[in-house]
Amino acid sequence: MHVQSVIKLAAVGCAVLATAHPGHQEKRANSDLLDFKANMRRGLENCASKFERSGLNARAEARRRALVDLHRRRLAARDTDSVLNKSHLVTGSDITPDSSASEIFANTSTCILNPEGETGPYYVPGEYIRSDVREDQSGVPVVIEGQFINVETCEPITDLYWDIWNCNATGVYSGLVANGNGNTDDSSNLNTTFLRGIQKTDSDGVVTFESLFPGHYSGRTTHHHMVAHLDVTVLDNNTITGGTVAHIGQLFWDQDLIDDVEATYPYNTNTVTLTTNAEDRVFSDETENSDSDPVLNYVYLGDSLDDGLFGWVTIAVNVSATYDPNYSFIYTSSGGVAVDDDSSSPGGGQSGGSQPSGGQPGGSQPTGGQF
Repeated sequence: MHVQSVIKLAAVGCAVLATAHPGHQEKRANSDLLDFKANMRRGLENCASKFERSGLNARAEARRRALVDLHRRRLAARDTDSVLNKSHLVTGSDITPDSSASEIFANTSTCILNPEGETGPYYVPGEYIRSDVREDQSGVPVVIEGQFINVETCEPITDLYWDIWNCNATGVYSGLVANGNGNTDDSSNLNTTFLRGIQKTDSDGVVTFESLFPGHYSGRTTHHHMVAHLDVTVLDNNTITGGTVAHIGQLFWDQDLIDDVEATYPYNTNTVTLTTNAEDRVFSDETENSDSDPVLNYVYLGDSLDDGLFGWVTIAVNVSATYDPNYSFIYTSSGGVAVDDDSSSPGGGQSGGSQPSGGQPGGSQPTGGQF
């Protein structure tokens, strides 16, 4: 078995490189943001004893072990240099399939998501409330658990809607047609929904998604995007509207693992140069002078990558913070629609179409040299 340990602290959440997403400029973390993150982390550390007394830690350990067991049965804070140079892999006699849940899953790997992030143009409002977002996409399966904690009260955040999305194995996002996102002649991709979904947290502030390990595209390292919504309205078509966005962020994976995944099919059909964590500006901003380690904890679900991964993270949120994410496309009852950035706002146009099933039109995107 393999284990990864990580902490996530998102300073500029969904900031993106202009080379990767034309027309959107990336922001560097300023001193105010670094101070914010430091204060948030100190506040969360003060919650540790309450987590233990309330049984939150014990429930997390048991839940994560149960999730891994379930998926196996189906088969048959630091600075940037410190994060990059640290091996997160635990092997040999340290961890075995018979290790206790506390040995494997007790590390909460807390991330603090700053509300002042840049969403980037690949956020698509109007996506469906669902746990399995894989559809017909090929790649390494991942099960991702996020637990959301109110940093001011040390209590789980219930009824928060976690909105998550990432590109497919060959670096293509669903729901849009744009330069740098696959074959721009393939207009059917505008109406796809793969690897996008939303879910509500339970009484322990927990959400679990079944997704795929992301591929890569020009100028960015491997990552998942996320937005957290509060006080939304759930529509009859299983989408959300309204409410506020408490934070925006990104999650990463260990570079050694990325390299292993990229050597497998269909990731290895992507001819775009891979940007590493060390080269990625967003990764740097999230770890620079912030005592953070923005890489998911994980274990292998089986003996190889083909069997999939289980990754988890605890996310501390300031629920009083608000942020207005921008976007260039929305998913409506008529499919994907391009919108003017100036007119975008949370909840706008979020009227999704019929509930998707496997094999959406254009779900398998062209690979290699078309990014």
